[in-house]
Amino acid sequence: MITVHHLDNSRSQRILWMLEELSVPYEIQHYQRDKKSMLAPAALKKVHPLGKSPVLEDNGLILAESGAIIEYLQEVYDEGSTLKPSAFAERQQYRYWMHYAEGSLMPLLVMKLIFSRLGKPPMPWLIRPLAGAIGQGVQKNYLDKQIYTHMDYLEKHLATHPYFAGYQFSAADIQMSFPIEAINARAGLGQYPHLNAWLSNVTARPAYQKALENGGPFTILR
Repeated sequence: MITVHHLDNSRSQRILWMLEELSVPYEIQHYQRDKKSMLAPAALKKVHPLGKSPVLEDNGLILAESGAIIEYLQEVYDEGSTLKPSAFAERQQYRYWMHYAEGSLMPLLVMKLIFSRLGKPPMPWLIRPLAGAIGQGVQKNYLDKQIYTHMDYLEKHLATHPYFAGYQFSAADIQMSFPIEAINARAGLGQYPHLNAWLSNVTARPAYQKALENGGPFTILR
């Protein structure tokens, strides 16, 4: 039986979704973030040295990193290759977006989250105004511009492709879901109709809804 070490409000939600799409039985080991630091509990380090989530256990194999886990599940359990395109050109798109999600887009979103918290507790109150001003300046003059460039790029791609790898829903859409849901939660997708349509489409899938039910309430950290 596959075990998913699932941290609340985290990337591990994608792993549950992937397993539901594949109709593969699994069990969930739940972990809760520290209410003050919002970090994962120390118990996760007993599973993987980095103490991060997601972590997947399968037949003695322990895997971390959501992209690696999703690719493993597709390779091992997707017997009909329903979640990976067969055409050469679409496979290249699939590979690209599988890596783009965490390699290009998520670092910007994580940086924005960090800088948005400058000037807030537990930052010492005496330097909060200065720290907050620095955080706002970095967001306005660098991060927001970069993020909008990426959003324009994604919107243009989805204007000609209903899914990220082409005309077939794939694991690349699952991998891309977390950063796009994060953008939607923090800024909305109102001016990006194709991104908005894609997100509404994929999150309406029964497997997504089942994963949400099994994993518990899911809120993007702000």
